[in-house]
Amino acid sequence: MHVEAVPLYLSEVAPARIRGGLNILFQLNVTIGILFATLVNYGANKIHPWGWRLSLSLGSMPAALLILCTLFLVDTPNNLIERGRLEKGRAVLKKIRGTDNVEPEFNEIVEASRVAQEVKHPFRNLLRRRNQPQLVIAVLLQMFQQVSGINAVMFYAPVLFNTLGFKTETSLYSAVITGGVNVLSTLVSIYSVDRAGRRMLLLEGGVYMLLSHVAIAVVFRIKVTDSSDDLGHDWAVLVVVMVCTFVFSFAWSWGPLPWLIPSETFPLEALSVGQSVTVCVNMLFTFVFAQTFLSILCHLKYTIFAFFSVCVVVMSLFVLFFLPETKNVPIEEMTEKVWKQHWFWKRFIDDNNHHVVVNSGKSKMHY
Repeated sequence: MHVEAVPLYLSEVAPARIRGGLNILFQLNVTIGILFATLVNYGANKIHPWGWRLSLSLGSMPAALLILCTLFLVDTPNNLIERGRLEKGRAVLKKIRGTDNVEPEFNEIVEASRVAQEVKHPFRNLLRRRNQPQLVIAVLLQMFQQVSGINAVMFYAPVLFNTLGFKTETSLYSAVITGGVNVLSTLVSIYSVDRAGRRMLLLEGGVYMLLSHVAIAVVFRIKVTDSSDDLGHDWAVLVVVMVCTFVFSFAWSWGPLPWLIPSETFPLEALSVGQSVTVCVNMLFTFVFAQTFLSILCHLKYTIFAFFSVCVVVMSLFVLFFLPETKNVPIEEMTEKVWKQHWFWKRFIDDNNHHVVVNSGKSKMHY
């Protein structure tokens, strides 16, 4: 549930100029959690026969910390205003902005909340033509994130390294290295996302991910056969470097941004349900790849990374032609400044022909 709520919460409270970096702090904590989990597994592997029990039980500690910290959170101004607590919402908005001059933003939130409250069927509204650009982008970004090959690398890094000839402990150690690279690279994204923009990070990340996949596929093709999986020192180092390059480039591009972009592009009346669909798609593809990757790897061998390479090319082309830049644009102004200006998506945002269904069964409200 926190996967859905946290990006949404951060997008609602963050000023537009730092919204990207603040939102990616969520991804940073996820990567830190992955690193710690890998370290725990590395240590528990040395404890017999109950190390695996220790590994599982320690997972309760982050959950307890998460519950404790939520006690200190305040409701977002959007949520308070939507529930009719206008003065409380204004007070929280002044507090998080650090200024009393919040009336323009407050009025925009009030108007957006009024529209959101008049929506009769949230899911039906999400499918309306004017919300289709955001929905399509959110679904495809999550799908592309999974078919990029990241779960193949992160979930099965120890198995992957074993396949390439590493010893068991060495493969776990290599997974620790990739986890550390994941954390460091996410810091790069926090710094650059509100400076370079979302599109630039996704495109640059795609280039390095593509090169990494191609290199790994070549190593698989040359050195790994049915009769031999002995890499040798130089080839093993190359594989680790390429895996780390892939993780590094993913963690500052396709790792955090598919979570950030949907949370800042949906209009307020479709934001919660849109984020729910985003999470659902991510979990679905994560489950599918987690269950099928090992079988696919055994059958396709090195060509699985050729498949990932093709996917990276496709998703980079999608970003190049269809993903608008949302850097420094307030959520309340996203329709006017982003969607109505995009060469392709502007045809879906037509004030004269498209509207939102409101509580009155016969009346329609244009906005």
